[in-house]
Amino acid sequence: MKFLLRILDKVRPAFEADGRFAFFKPLFDAFDAFCFSSDETTKCAPFARDSLDIKRYMSMVIIGLLPATLAGLYFFGWRILPVIVVSYAAGGAVEVLFGIIRKETINEGFLVTGLIFPLTLPPGIPLWIVAVGMALGVLLGKEVFGGTGHNIFNPALVGRAIIAVGYAKPMTSAWIKPGARLWGNLGGYLTSPDAVTIATPLVQAKQQVYEPIANMFWGNVSGCIGETCAAAILIGGVFLLLMRIANWRTVVGIIGSFVVLNVIMRALSPEVFAPVGFNVLAGGLLFGAFFMATDPVTSPITNPAKWAYGIFIGCVTLLIRSLTVYTEGVMFAILLGNIFGPLFDEVVFRFRFRRYRLEI
Repeated sequence: MKFLLRILDKVRPAFEADGRFAFFKPLFDAFDAFCFSSDETTKCAPFARDSLDIKRYMSMVIIGLLPATLAGLYFFGWRILPVIVVSYAAGGAVEVLFGIIRKETINEGFLVTGLIFPLTLPPGIPLWIVAVGMALGVLLGKEVFGGTGHNIFNPALVGRAIIAVGYAKPMTSAWIKPGARLWGNLGGYLTSPDAVTIATPLVQAKQQVYEPIANMFWGNVSGCIGETCAAAILIGGVFLLLMRIANWRTVVGIIGSFVVLNVIMRALSPEVFAPVGFNVLAGGLLFGAFFMATDPVTSPITNPAKWAYGIFIGCVTLLIRSLTVYTEGVMFAILLGNIFGPLFDEVVFRFRFRRYRLEI
């Protein structure tokens, strides 16, 4: 790495304000920040160092996503890799373009968005749809609001919502049966035509046919790339909780409220609401709870609001999944939660400030 650092230091003047390649300075700074820690320091007191910067934060999320990513690769084959590559290429292009236009440093956040987005897609999705969804997700979900830190919606979910509405047929028919052999579907790039199916667990549940819980826990079911193997999701999710990257209040609020409401509604209407164990493991509930709803930019910042935010998402997910034509409700529930998140914080602020005023 010292060799690379010497090269960067040598060419750095060419990317400064008066350099030959000043137009590409945001791209150069992004590559520099990705490879090395920042050498910037404060010029006066107080001198403080945060225990977790954006680079380390995003690195921990990437590590947490690896088990689900590897599980998707194992069960659905090598085609998963170009899906991820296209996602990064499309999202990265939009990030670089806006970084150059605004003359701002490109943030590492797109590394997480670029991996979460393909993990929420069917494994057989056409690559051009992946590019369209990712590009529009970054553009309309983040850049139009001012870039990283200013967006109110999760960019990955914005992109998925756009293609779910605009390209409904491929989004509901590009499912692939997981490999049943010891090596899964790692034997080839593409599966054979007879390996394609539309019978995901949530689709079957609409006819009151429920996939065995063991299959869904270990990932031996059709579904989105990173959402079928509950074991892999739990490994990555618990890692994020232990590293304090994801807030446990949001996760517990989502899963807890989902379970409680499911138990109540299942007792009242068993023909409409699926069994609790099945509902928790099916679809994207666990993946959304650990990796998308806990996004620090689009989720509330106060602890009571995190509870309300999680409970809201859990309840709305169950109601959409069970009472509408949509087989999955996590995506819409989290986007709605993004809308109400600031309101939950506002209620907490007003309550606390009112109490302080009364004490004064």
